[in-house]
Amino acid sequence: MYFNFNTRPYVVINNKDSRSIAGLLICTLPPISKPPKRTIIETIDGRDGDIVSVLGYDAYDKSFEIGLTKEYNIDDVISFFDSEGKIVFGNEPDKYYKFASYSQIDFERLLRFKKADIELHVQPFKYAEAEEERIITANGNETVISCRNDGNIYSRPIISIKGIGNVKLTINGYNLSIELPTDKQTTIIFDSAEMEAKDISGNLLNRLVTGSYDMIRLEPGDNEIKVKGNVSEVKISMISRWI
Repeated sequence: MYFNFNTRPYVVINNKDSRSIAGLLICTLPPISKPPKRTIIETIDGRDGDIVSVLGYDAYDKSFEIGLTKEYNIDDVISFFDSEGKIVFGNEPDKYYKFASYSQIDFERLLRFKKADIELHVQPFKYAEAEEERIITANGNETVISCRNDGNIYSRPIISIKGIGNVKLTINGYNLSIELPTDKQTTIIFDSAEMEAKDISGNLLNRLVTGSYDMIRLEPGDNEIKVKGNVSEVKISMISRWI
C-alpha cells in the first residue's frame, strides 16, 4: 500500500515525527474538540433548577488508531508512544498539547492484527508550535512591552526578569513588587501556571515577591507589560493559548 509521506496522518512527539518510525502508520487522528469543564452543581430546596459553578477545564484523553506495515520494529513503536511531554497532531499542525501516556497499549493485539488503539492523556490547553521566546533588553528604568496572545483564552506565561534591587512588574495594570538582592544581578522566573517564582537553578524565590500570581495572565489579544527598576533583560514565553 502506498502512502504519501506529506499527506498521510501523523503525530509528532517531542519533535519526533511518527512518519520517521519504520513500519508505523497513524490510521486515524482524534477529532479537534474543546476540553471538558470542571464544575460544581448545587441544588437548593425550594429553588427551580440548579446552580452550576465553573471551576476550570479538565485534562482528558485523546484516542486514535495505529497500524503496522511489514517493515515495523515493535520496540521502536513502543518507545515512541511510551513517553510524555509535547505532542502535535497532524490535523492541528500549528499547535501542541502537553501529554503523558498512562493507559496500557495492547501491543499483543497490535502484533496479531496489525492495528491497535492509542490513548494519550492531554492537558486542556494547546499552544503555538512556532511561537518563540521573546527576549527584551530593558533600559534600566521602565520598559513597556506589548505582548499579543493570539489564542482564544487567557494564557499563563513564563516571565523571566534579570535585575538588581526593587523591581515592579505590571501586567495589564496589576502590580507585583519584587525585592531582588542589591549586590548582584539575579534572575527571577515566574511560572504563572505553577504559581511559583524560582531562580535559574529551580530554587523558590516566592519570599521576594509581593502580590498575587493569579494576575500573571495574558488575555486574548493585546496586553501591556511594564517592568520598572534596575532591570537588564526580560524573557517571555508560553504567550498564546487555546482551548
